[in-house]
Amino acid sequence: MKLLISSLAFSLLLCSIQHGMCHARTKGHSTRKTLNKPLVPALITFGDSIIDPGNNNVQSTIIKCNFPPYGRDFVTHRPTGRFCNGRIPTDFIASKLGIKDLLPAYLGTNLTNQDLLTGVSFACGGTGFDLLTAQVAGVLSMPEQLQKFQEYQGKVRTIVGEKKAQKLFSQSVYGIIAGSDDVANTYFTTPFRSGQYDYSSYANLMLKGASSFVEQLIQLGAKKIAFVGVPPIGCVPSQRTLAGGILRDCAPGHNTIARLYNSRMAEEIEKIRKKHQTVTLIFADIYDFLYDMIANPTKYGFEVSNVGCCGTGLLEVSVLCNPLTPTICGNVSNHVFWDSYHPTEKAYSILAEYIYQKLIPYLNV
Repeated sequence: MKLLISSLAFSLLLCSIQHGMCHARTKGHSTRKTLNKPLVPALITFGDSIIDPGNNNVQSTIIKCNFPPYGRDFVTHRPTGRFCNGRIPTDFIASKLGIKDLLPAYLGTNLTNQDLLTGVSFACGGTGFDLLTAQVAGVLSMPEQLQKFQEYQGKVRTIVGEKKAQKLFSQSVYGIIAGSDDVANTYFTTPFRSGQYDYSSYANLMLKGASSFVEQLIQLGAKKIAFVGVPPIGCVPSQRTLAGGILRDCAPGHNTIARLYNSRMAEEIEKIRKKHQTVTLIFADIYDFLYDMIANPTKYGFEVSNVGCCGTGLLEVSVLCNPLTPTICGNVSNHVFWDSYHPTEKAYSILAEYIYQKLIPYLNV
C-alpha cells in the first residue's frame, strides 16, 4: 500500500519536472440559512475531490490541500481541505436549499448536533467507483464512505430518536459524484487497469461500482438522490498536459471513457428508478455543460480555460500547488480552473446553479 502511494507521488513529481503542511481542522459550519425555511432537512454527499470539504485532512494520503494557496478566497481566507480557492459545489447547493452556507466534512471536524442534523459530506479526494482507485490514493473508498454514513446515522438516531431520524433520512437530499479519478488516475496514470480493460469494459467496471453504491444507499433509507456523471476529464489542464499532445488538446481517451460511462449510467439509473418506485433518483449529466464552459469560456465570464491559476497551471495540483509555488495568477475570476484539476469557486458557483435549476425541481422539494 505504501509502495503504491509512493509510486503515485513520484509519478506526479516526475511529470512536473518533465514539464517544466499545515494540518487545518475546521469546525462544522451551521451558518445562517438563506431561506426562512429549508427546502429539505439535510444535504448528505458522497464522492471525490469535487465535493470534498476536508475529509482527506485526517487521512494518510498525499492527496491533500489543507495548506495555502488553497482557500485564499474562502470566507475565512484559510485552507480547509477544499480543493479550490474558495467554496465548492456542495456549499452552494446547501445554501440554495436554505440549509446552511457551508457543508462540512464528516471527518476531522468538530461537528455540533445541528451540523449532523443538517448534513455532512463523506467525499474524499482521489476516490472512485473502481475500488483500486481509493487504494492507490490511500483514501476512503466509496463503500467505506457508506460505512461512515451508517456511523453517522447512529449519531443522528441518538440525537433525535429512531422515528425522527428515519424521517430526516427519507426527506434529505443525497448527492453523489465520482469517477474522474478512476479515469485520470487509475486507468491512464497507473498500469493496473489499462492492460486488462479497454475503454468500454473499464466504463462497465465503473458502472458496476456506481450501481452497487446507489442500491446500497437506497437500502439505508435514501429517497431523494441526485447522481452526477463524470465531467469532460480529458479537458482539465493536467490531462491536456499529460495526454493532449503538443497542442495540449483535450485528451480523447479520457473523454471517450467518460462519455461511455455517462450514457450507460443514465440507463442504469432509469432501471434502478423503475425498481424503486418510491425513490426519486435523478442522473445529472454535466459533461456537455462543462465542456461548453471550457470550450467557450467568455460565454461564462472567463478568459482562460486551458491552464490552472496555481503556478504554471499545467500540472500543479494538491501537494504540487503549495506555499512554495512561485506564482498565482493575477485574476482568479478570469480562470475556469484553480489548479490543474479543479475549477475555481466562480466556475463551481455557475455549475451549482446549473445543477440546482435543472435538477432540484425534480427532487420533490
